[in-house]
Amino acid sequence: MEANAPNEREIGIGVIGMGGFGLFAVQQFLQTPHTKLVAIAGSKREEAIRTAKRFGAEQLGSLDELVNHPDVDIVYIATPPFLHYEQAMLALNAGKHVICEKPLAMNPEEGAEMLALAKEKGLLMVTNLMQRYNPMFARIKHLIDKNLLGDFLHGYFENYAGDEGLSPEHWFWDRSKSGGIFIEHGVHFFDMFEGWFGHGTVKAAQVIKRPNSNDVEDQVQAVVEYGDDETGRKLVNFYHGFTQTGRMDRQEMRLVFERGDITLFEWVPTRMILRCVADEETSRALMDLFPGAQLNVTANVSGKDLPLRGRHKEFNAYQQIELRFGFGEEKQHLYSELLRLMFRDQVNGIHYPGTHRLITEDNGLHSLQTATLADQLARQ
Repeated sequence: MEANAPNEREIGIGVIGMGGFGLFAVQQFLQTPHTKLVAIAGSKREEAIRTAKRFGAEQLGSLDELVNHPDVDIVYIATPPFLHYEQAMLALNAGKHVICEKPLAMNPEEGAEMLALAKEKGLLMVTNLMQRYNPMFARIKHLIDKNLLGDFLHGYFENYAGDEGLSPEHWFWDRSKSGGIFIEHGVHFFDMFEGWFGHGTVKAAQVIKRPNSNDVEDQVQAVVEYGDDETGRKLVNFYHGFTQTGRMDRQEMRLVFERGDITLFEWVPTRMILRCVADEETSRALMDLFPGAQLNVTANVSGKDLPLRGRHKEFNAYQQIELRFGFGEEKQHLYSELLRLMFRDQVNGIHYPGTHRLITEDNGLHSLQTATLADQLARQ
């Protein structure tokens, strides 16, 4: 039994900023065995009071009390971005691990300082970029790495976000509190594409202000280049507009390859449509990768049409097909599962330091660096 002792040790969570999303996340975290909500501070909202009652947690009057609580192992920070640096440094200096909502900090300099302190003390300082725990992310990564549709050529992410819950006075519109759309929101998607294609370089960026507003920036876009001359350079366009009524909130990303394309839907991708020309071996590999997918044959490719040509290459295929996958998935349930997976991964890292984690400290800093460069270019 002694060998399993680390798994039996209870992990205590302290929360700074228990609002609606904090409650949603903590409900998922607490499904990890041997985990307890110990204390809440930094919020007197009704959600915080109800959550403390529900889980038998202490409602503390100050952040100092929370970070110095002997039963708190992890501090979860769910406050606006401008508070992350100060609150995380407070927790790290008190010897607590930190999981922080995105972004890591308001700028890379603060972020690097946070990571350096965490490393010095042997603590976690993780940003909740839970997209990499999505099985869809892993499936697309496999397809790219195995070159199932040929070389990747181009991509885009379009985020038509609702702003009904963001009043003109909301901190989201205040750059001094949010950092702007790239930093507050774009980090998720910069991290996702870095996971697929490696480090990217921002080549151009723009920002649009809402007419007749108090300098409200509600649309941004950036072009990021991945790869190099040896592997081939690829451009990906990122657009975020917080302009829609809530009922029209929607997201779409597309990856274009030499022999087909993939369209993913939702900001946490749950649904996919894949269109391609494929030989028998590729069709089998795709159906293995997307089990249960609906396969539609768009056209048969006969001998007189072969070989097919593109980019001055010749290749064979026997069908033009469309795969539809994930349309039965409940988005909110998947989001819950990604939060559970992220938290379990980090707890495992506490029990077994040095073990591989899907999301590490570097993810938060790298995505923040890309977002900051995009934000700076948009203002030139």
